[in-house]
Amino acid sequence: MAVIHHTTLKPTKLELLAGWLPTRPWYRGGPDAPVLTKSGGFRLEDPAGEVGIEFMVATDTSTPEPSAYLVPLTYRGAPAQGAEHALVGTMEHGVLGRRWVYDGCHDPVLVAELLALIGGRVQAHAQSIDGALDPEVVLSCTGGPFTPVGFTPEPADDPQGTRVPTPHGTVLHFHRVLTPVPENPPPCPEGASGHVARAWQDPRGNPLTAVLVTLRTA
Repeated sequence: MAVIHHTTLKPTKLELLAGWLPTRPWYRGGPDAPVLTKSGGFRLEDPAGEVGIEFMVATDTSTPEPSAYLVPLTYRGAPAQGAEHALVGTMEHGVLGRRWVYDGCHDPVLVAELLALIGGRVQAHAQSIDGALDPEVVLSCTGGPFTPVGFTPEPADDPQGTRVPTPHGTVLHFHRVLTPVPENPPPCPEGASGHVARAWQDPRGNPLTAVLVTLRTA
C-alpha cells in the first residue's frame, strides 16, 4: 500500500502544472498563466509499490468561465527511460527527495492499473487519506479482462483530450476538459464498454460530476 506523506513539495504540483498545461492542445485558457486549484481526484496503487499514481482534477480560474482539467500524474524516484517527452517536471519531496512527475497517460503503470480498475480488478483509493478507498469513484459498467503486459502507451493529444490505444483493440479516452453531467452516478456513455466518473468541486464549493475516462472499441 502506498504511503501518503503530508510534507513540502518544491515546486508544488500546481506550480508544475501551471507551466505545463498551456503547452497542451486541449488547454482552454488564455495567454496568461493559469490560476489553478486542486478540486478533487483519486489514486490508484502500483502493485510494485514504486510509482505514485494520481488522477487530479485541477480548476483554472484565470478566465471568466473556469475550466476543470483531468490530469493523470505518476511520480517516480528516478527518470523513466525513454519518457522525456512525457515529463511534466521534477520536484523536491520533503521525505522522498527528488521526484520525477510524468503525464500519466504515457506511463504503462498508470494505464495498466486504470484498465484493471475499469475491469473491476482493483479499487480506487482516496486522494489524501492513507489506506482509504474512494467511494465516490463510479464504475457503472465494466469491460473484460484487461492485462497489458510489456505494453508501452502511445497517447495522442487533440483539442478534445487524449486517446490511448490498448493491446486489446480498445482505446482509452481521457476527457481532459471536464463537462459536468446532471446524472449522479453518470450512466455509461453510449457505445462505451467501460468508464470512470467522479465528482469534484467548482470554485464556489459546489459539487459537480463528470465522466473522466471512457473505454471504447477502436
